[in-house]
Amino acid sequence: MPWSDHAIWWHVYPLGFLGAERGALPPGTPPRHRLPALAGWLDHLVRLGCNGLALGPVFASETHGYDTVDHFRIDPRLGTEEDLTELVAHAADRGVRVLLDGVFNHVGRSFGAFADVRRAGAASPYADWFVPEGDDFATFEGHRHLVALNHASPAVADHVVSVLEYWLDRGVAGWRLDAAYAVPRSFWRTVTDRVRARHPRAWFSGEVIHGDYAAHVTEGGLDTVTQYELWKAIWSSLNDANPHELAWALQRHNALLDTFAPQTFVGNHDVTRIASRLREPRHLGHALAVLFTVGGIPSVYAGDERAMRGVKEERLGGDDAIRPAFPADPAGLGTDGLDVERLHQTLVGLRRRHPWLVRARTRVHTLDHTVLAYTLTGPGGARVAVGLNFTAAPATAAVPAGHWTRAAGAGDIDTASGTLSLPEFGWWAATAPPAR
Repeated sequence: MPWSDHAIWWHVYPLGFLGAERGALPPGTPPRHRLPALAGWLDHLVRLGCNGLALGPVFASETHGYDTVDHFRIDPRLGTEEDLTELVAHAADRGVRVLLDGVFNHVGRSFGAFADVRRAGAASPYADWFVPEGDDFATFEGHRHLVALNHASPAVADHVVSVLEYWLDRGVAGWRLDAAYAVPRSFWRTVTDRVRARHPRAWFSGEVIHGDYAAHVTEGGLDTVTQYELWKAIWSSLNDANPHELAWALQRHNALLDTFAPQTFVGNHDVTRIASRLREPRHLGHALAVLFTVGGIPSVYAGDERAMRGVKEERLGGDDAIRPAFPADPAGLGTDGLDVERLHQTLVGLRRRHPWLVRARTRVHTLDHTVLAYTLTGPGGARVAVGLNFTAAPATAAVPAGHWTRAAGAGDIDTASGTLSLPEFGWWAATAPPAR
């Protein structure tokens, strides 16, 4: 199995997590060495059962990190290149890989090449890096401060390859490619093929919200994409008490697994936290049970393991609640949400004991208006079963008979018949050994 098949990521948005200023530091201001503080969270990550640190933007930017102005310079609000490389080294000492967030669909208006084009116009050597549009240039989804790159320009591809290789040379394991859905798949194929020639084990995860997920892998050369369909189905089906929505999404998920292992999640830096999204708090266990049993490469957004709350709002500053500053070290989290952290540890442990789950397909055995029960089967017939009761009344479900051992959740099973009894809003996850 490639190393990525064993990855479970802990996802951090550094500018928020480390309490950085909202905007760029004034010229000449010494760097704020905040990145080293993340080394103090590595033990927390490992105790959770994760082995990957997925960082949000760390490059020099104007505000929130997705308006990059220099891909080769660490944002002074976070520190220096040395701070990052030392963090990567500390992580490696603990068996933790580091993923960087690359924004290559667009740049901030202070990006050096764009500033030169604004100054010199068509005479600029960077003139073909951008696409004129009216009296300005094409932007990302209408945001004037995010100037779209021209992905038809070979020089833009050269730049992106140089950036990816520069930081891979310094020890990072791979890249999250922001807004990958907005970039031509042929561009990604050109870039990833070139980078893999030097870094064959590099891992590329594309942010894709909707569309043909598999095509971004087969045509774009990416390893995986973000599984937003499953994310939406998890919380939406639980809120609407509609097991059929989740079952349909799991069927779609099975089809994706024929091509690649999707990056799965129930929270990230762009969406309302799962503890706030779910109307019924007792459904949090259901969401986590699905995340850690279905095929894919899971990630945990920092704070979700403590059931932190936060609602994303569509306004200026609307991400602040889901990107808060964290205490200086894990001890500062106190005891709030420790039960949820322990549940994460339990379910990550289940997944670690059954690494074949990364590419396992779900098979639904019970589906009605209140209950969904499914199994996944691995080498030699080893099995994992999950039963979910979506409602406030006890329910029954059926899975294949066998020697099931409960791993998490609440429920009783008649092993001879496979009949599972679930309490109100109950869920159950269990394992069965390979056939002898």
